[in-house]
Amino acid sequence: MAVPVLVRSLGSVAILVYLTGVIIAPLSGPPPATELSQVILQPFRPLLGALYLGHGYRFFAPNPGPGHSIRWTMKMPDGSTREGTIPDAERDWPRLLYHRRFMVAEKIANEVPPIDAPPEIRAEARRYWLPLVQGVADHLLRSEGGSRVRLELVEHFLPGPQDVLEDNREPDLVTPLGSFAHRSRSDDR
Repeated sequence: MAVPVLVRSLGSVAILVYLTGVIIAPLSGPPPATELSQVILQPFRPLLGALYLGHGYRFFAPNPGPGHSIRWTMKMPDGSTREGTIPDAERDWPRLLYHRRFMVAEKIANEVPPIDAPPEIRAEARRYWLPLVQGVADHLLRSEGGSRVRLELVEHFLPGPQDVLEDNREPDLVTPLGSFAHRSRSDDR
């Protein structure tokens, strides 16, 4: 049975519109995107939003922002200490595990306000990021067998080409997240 020409034509137009949206989303990202790409993007904004097509391109853009990791220091039951980071390129294998832990650090970084934010903003935001950080602490304590862990969010700035040539790199910004012990079952309620 032959498909009517009108149905094939509509299908072809729908595929063309979709592919144009997929292509224009990364092209119209942050600078150095052209003004022309921004103009072409405008009629596609509803489609890109509805199909969630423009969600990840800015992360890998030509000028990405700083990266984040979580630095931990754990006190062991015998009194010794262990240190590590999340993610850890050496220990987080397979690569997908590294990527997932990288995204955990980025999620927490998106929730934690800067150290110099007003106290009321920091207190309000703490309600949202503290459960995430507590979950990370609980996981670390279980997997490493520690009794207490201190967590810090580390913001790693990306140096520009001139900064690399002059060896003039901005130091990492460290935000304390807290110190955590094993929670009992009654704490989980």
